[in-house]
Amino acid sequence: MEALLMIALFMLGAIVASFMGVIVARLSTGQSFLVGRSHCDACGKPLPPQTLVPILSYAVGRGRSRCCGTRISLIAPFTEALLGALFVLTYLALGWGWALPCMLVALSLLLALVLYDLAHQILPSPLLYSFVAASALGGYLSSPSLADFLMTLLIALLIATSLVAIYWFSRGRAIGFADAPLAFGLSLLSGTAAFPGFIFSFWIGAVIGIALLLQRPRGSRMGVEVPFAPFLAAGFLLAYFTQWNPFTLIAAVIR
Repeated sequence: MEALLMIALFMLGAIVASFMGVIVARLSTGQSFLVGRSHCDACGKPLPPQTLVPILSYAVGRGRSRCCGTRISLIAPFTEALLGALFVLTYLALGWGWALPCMLVALSLLLALVLYDLAHQILPSPLLYSFVAASALGGYLSSPSLADFLMTLLIALLIATSLVAIYWFSRGRAIGFADAPLAFGLSLLSGTAAFPGFIFSFWIGAVIGIALLLQRPRGSRMGVEVPFAPFLAAGFLLAYFTQWNPFTLIAAVIR
């Protein structure tokens, strides 16, 4: 029975991820994401229902659009599989309770924020503050006690304040101001893993940033602008689902 539940949660996550992709594509364009048929990004033809099945349609079509044969980006099936897996992991971490739907909503909104930031390097306020609200409610419901939640809230405020300071002193060149409320929401979602998640975010960002710099043409002086939201999301979720402590990892490496 539990295996069926996890399969259902994975399928739900994949479907929600597909819908989040529609929201990201249509947000701020004047198009409604509740009505209107999906269409091919290459030729503009409406897509039939059988081509909209998450993950499966991509696999059956071998990564190509059925209407014009154009190769489809891996982003859609990857995010569908990712959110499906995160839904299952969240259930395994929390069990069945009131906190679960709140956390699933928060993860869905987080995916939309990351996708939008990758596409436009901005975090839209409606998605951002909806994510913070869902994370706050989910974090409160999953906390062992009110004192634990208040401690998490304090840590979240400290993390958000530090990012505001980085934004202020760098005059917006290092990070965007919206990264502060995003980190605040992620901290509430992560609970006791908030501080390790914050550290992991900078480690992941540093590794990827260095890799991108090494790929620049030799002698180029152009900078590399990389959205920070994906690193924040990856770091906090890594800490939350693994419960790794960075200081433990450092001590193990030193030994």
